[in-house]
Amino acid sequence: MNDRAALSQAFLTQAGWGNANRRFLAGDASDRSYDRLEQGAKTAVLMDAPPGKGDDPATFLAIAAHLSAIGLSAPSCYAQDLENGFLLLEDLGDNIYATLLKMAPSRENSLYTAATQVLAHLQRHSPAANLANLTAQDWAEAACFALDWYRFAITGDRIEPADFGNILTDALSRHADGPRVIILRDYHAENLLWLPDRPGLARVGVLDFQLAQLGQPGYDLVSLLQDARRDVSRETEAAMIRAFCLQTGTTADSFRPTYATLGAQRALRIIGIFARLCLQSGKSNYVRLIPRVWHHLQRNLSEPELAPLAKICARLLPEPTPEALARIGAQCGHFR
Repeated sequence: MNDRAALSQAFLTQAGWGNANRRFLAGDASDRSYDRLEQGAKTAVLMDAPPGKGDDPATFLAIAAHLSAIGLSAPSCYAQDLENGFLLLEDLGDNIYATLLKMAPSRENSLYTAATQVLAHLQRHSPAANLANLTAQDWAEAACFALDWYRFAITGDRIEPADFGNILTDALSRHADGPRVIILRDYHAENLLWLPDRPGLARVGVLDFQLAQLGQPGYDLVSLLQDARRDVSRETEAAMIRAFCLQTGTTADSFRPTYATLGAQRALRIIGIFARLCLQSGKSNYVRLIPRVWHHLQRNLSEPELAPLAKICARLLPEPTPEALARIGAQCGHFR
């Protein structure tokens, strides 16, 4: 048994779950992982978030408390060891949106309607305390991952990102730099559950929100509708944008460039992250997702307000052809 496993077993023993059956439930792009525990008729989930890796369990608990206080469904915490990075959480079940939609694609509109209503409800309330509030320049610098990792993985060269960053900063300042709300950042079908026995908006369970911060109202809607892991129908996307605008008092004409700008920033950052996860962390499975995110990027860049950004992206970022993706995959784990 390694040190981490021994620590987790000691934590579970103290919490009264030391004899539980334990099996891996999920992992993601971070170093965080989840195990499901079964002890008689009871179940729970162990979150393992190694300290110093960017995911703070204390922040998870603070955001969970905020969500619960406004009537939304986040996992309750049964026990905690913040020093070592362990939480024993309520098990919200297996009705993950992504899984349900694979089995019943016809449910997309109804499930996404509920998820969009949750966002509008969340943004009608004051945000949680002590959230990071990044500037437009900070958001643009985060998107430079597209140059630092995606472009580098394909071309092998490094370039100065100043011009790219300045153009994106300008676009964000013009179209997506208004009053802040709380954003959960990874609000998509893999992190939402359907809880039909709960009332109202509590039927939507929310996971993976420990990186919440202040941001633009449309950001989480982009995360939901321009999902890196599944194709959302254009009809559902358009319907949810209309519903969100109606629920938040936003006009469609003013929201269109905002949505596209946030979508472009997010897509640029994600293709960089996915390339880095392959090159640096040896996680090659993310490479296959890049073409979908690239498609989102091109759609966003087609908006006339983003013409300068579209021009520099066309000049600096190679298309993710099969040959380009193979080049990224061939370097998997080489930059640890």
